[in-house]
Amino acid sequence: MRSEPIWQLPTLNAAPKFLGWRLRRLLPEGVIGGRIVETEAYLGTDDPASHTHRGRTPRNSVMFGEFGHLYVYFTYGMHLCANIVTQGTGCGEAVLIRALEITEGAELALANRKGRLPLADGPAKLCQALRIDRDLNGHDLGSGSLLLLPGELKLGEEIIQGPRIGISKAVDLPYRFRIR
Repeated sequence: MRSEPIWQLPTLNAAPKFLGWRLRRLLPEGVIGGRIVETEAYLGTDDPASHTHRGRTPRNSVMFGEFGHLYVYFTYGMHLCANIVTQGTGCGEAVLIRALEITEGAELALANRKGRLPLADGPAKLCQALRIDRDLNGHDLGSGSLLLLPGELKLGEEIIQGPRIGISKAVDLPYRFRIR
């Protein structure tokens, strides 16, 4: 278990440290959990790809709130994505959870994905698999029905850093991290 408060680190340092951590969703039908295997950093008003680049709005206000909370947003008119707020009040920074390796509740995750595989290899798929919706926007990841739990990389796992994907601005910045 890591001892430093990860979400208080500079966001670009926090993003790779979340790799190996776990998300655990508690639903009436059961539990779905998985290891975070891919992330992307979004650095607030200095980052043209960040939702907070132009300042605080009703949509992005959670990103300017407390660290360790979830920022859920709707994108492309059809998908939800989930981010871990970092840095704390007023900063507007977050780490996008891009992919999970499902480790528990795979059958329930598969049902949530309507039988489509892979289960959680993209931000929208992981939101579907864990049934993350806009009601969880602002959720404290330390309590309730969705938990962020410490984890570690497995022996021999390596982190690869590269450009972000699925965006149109600042695509060349190496703010994406994934486990090889």
